[in-house]
Amino acid sequence: MTTRAEFRARVTGRPLLFDGAMGTVLQSREAGTGHGFDGLNLTDPAVVGDAHRAYIEAGADVIETNTFGANQFRLAEHRAAGSVSEINAAGVAIARGAAGDSGVWVAGSVGPLGVVLTPIGRVTPAEAREAFVEQIQALVDAGVDLLVIETMPSIDEIEIAVGIARSLAPDLAILAMMTFADDDRTLLGLGAAEVARRLSGFGVDAIGVNCSSGPNQVLRLTAAMREATPGIAIAAIPNAGFPERDISGRVGYPATPEYFADYASAFVDAGISIVGGCCGTSEEHISAMRIAIDEVRPTSIAPPRPAIVSNGHDESVSADPPTALKQALEEGRFVATVEMRPPKGVAAQKMIASATMLREAGADFLDIADIPLARMRMSAWAAAHLVQLHTEVETILHFPTRGRNLLRVQADLLAAHALGVRNLFVTMGDPARIGDYPDASDDYDLASTGLIRLLKERMNAGLDQAGALLDQPTHFTVGCATSLTSSDTVREAALLAKKIRSGADFALTQPCFDAEAAREFIESYRSESDGETIPLLLGVQPLYNARNAEFLHNEVPGIRIPQHYRDRMRRADDPRTEGVAIALEIVEELRVDVQGIYVIPAFGRYDLAADLLDAIR
Repeated sequence: MTTRAEFRARVTGRPLLFDGAMGTVLQSREAGTGHGFDGLNLTDPAVVGDAHRAYIEAGADVIETNTFGANQFRLAEHRAAGSVSEINAAGVAIARGAAGDSGVWVAGSVGPLGVVLTPIGRVTPAEAREAFVEQIQALVDAGVDLLVIETMPSIDEIEIAVGIARSLAPDLAILAMMTFADDDRTLLGLGAAEVARRLSGFGVDAIGVNCSSGPNQVLRLTAAMREATPGIAIAAIPNAGFPERDISGRVGYPATPEYFADYASAFVDAGISIVGGCCGTSEEHISAMRIAIDEVRPTSIAPPRPAIVSNGHDESVSADPPTALKQALEEGRFVATVEMRPPKGVAAQKMIASATMLREAGADFLDIADIPLARMRMSAWAAAHLVQLHTEVETILHFPTRGRNLLRVQADLLAAHALGVRNLFVTMGDPARIGDYPDASDDYDLASTGLIRLLKERMNAGLDQAGALLDQPTHFTVGCATSLTSSDTVREAALLAKKIRSGADFALTQPCFDAEAAREFIESYRSESDGETIPLLLGVQPLYNARNAEFLHNEVPGIRIPQHYRDRMRRADDPRTEGVAIALEIVEELRVDVQGIYVIPAFGRYDLAADLLDAIR
């Protein structure tokens, strides 16, 4: 057993390197499929021992037992609830055997129960205590060096677990870590600073963040924790980025060992005492981190921005915690997004299948239109949520102000945020007179610039329009509309500048067919912006046929299609292929002037959008 004093003395010296993911390694060796990983301690201890030895050889100072889910609730899913003590004891024995006399510490892993406690759920605190007592007692009796209580989504659950651990082993070192959603908050809405203050009061020896979204987020969160509680060791054990699902359905993680090595150095520079890897990491990641720590490598990672306290919110989230879209735009990556229309009804299967196809074709994001052309459809924020849920592709929600009063605007925005939809494209929307219900009201309380200001200056600061406190700030990334080929370029540039001053983060343009005119507008806009520019995502619409080209040119305000393109569409043997070719030419001409494309398929032909993405890729 490692005493609390020994542990604290160790983490005040050089950084302590934990191992990586156990489940990821076991899954890569096709172990435990269908029966859970914890049960392998009894059924296949050799494969578990091999995973431990791989991490030890990679340079880990601490290995965690294969007991993350070895509690009665999680084991019940595999009909092994009666084997809690046996599985935990075996997990310690396997790890201890792998460590041998290497000096590597064995940490007993205690994960969440996998149930929701009252009053939100149906499991009582007494039942939770009983489950934690059973698992932690087995780990302590088997002789772990320290306990790691990790990936906890609830502060109440982790308090119960820590209390049990401290009562069973008063002088055993305990590391307590929570996991955060991609909005930098726990499941119940706590920010990192509040979590740090509460965890540090539970009598633990180190606190931190594990799992969550990836190194970038975990660096931000742990830096905020260290700022809030400078007297306790902080641990950073992130996932290898956001999980991705391949065509076969297998889940993988994108972050490379080299990327983790760079972040290991960044964690150390930020004063983090304990580092390691969670889901998606392997012995290669830990080996790279070991080298980076030992060689004291410089890092290219910018230090995280300091925590903020504003408007009565004692929070540790940054003023603008990034969505994946925000990150991509800030990093200068060229992105591709495709507009989709929600279903006309409640059946979303076709939309989800099309979204999956677009993701595989190379779409980075998907725009979800809200009642386009004033035709009645499913609410866009519900459609956006379903797309994100089933395809794991981040969406950009189109949010028109037309037809919404101030109460409805804010209510719908909070609903979207609660469902994980954090990218918005603010627009006025189509007038009701052109759609299914021409007599419907078009009344609105906010123009698009007013809505942008409400989002960035009020809701993202934790206030509603009246200045009353929300329970927590929102974290919206906000886009606006512009036209690159307006008939009044001076007015259009001035309007775009006003939207930027209101806080817009990016702009989606109307479909563009005149690269020369677009380039002139972009150059003028940038020269007169006084440095206040935002990323432009070029609107691209593959023409469907000659009739479609003439309609857009003659009847849609703001769209001008040069004669030579209309002639090409009229002469084309295969108009749809020609339309994709024209779109590709426009993209290539303007690629250096914009930071992405916004594909608007004609007539819902997502296959043509996919053809364009394939060609670009």
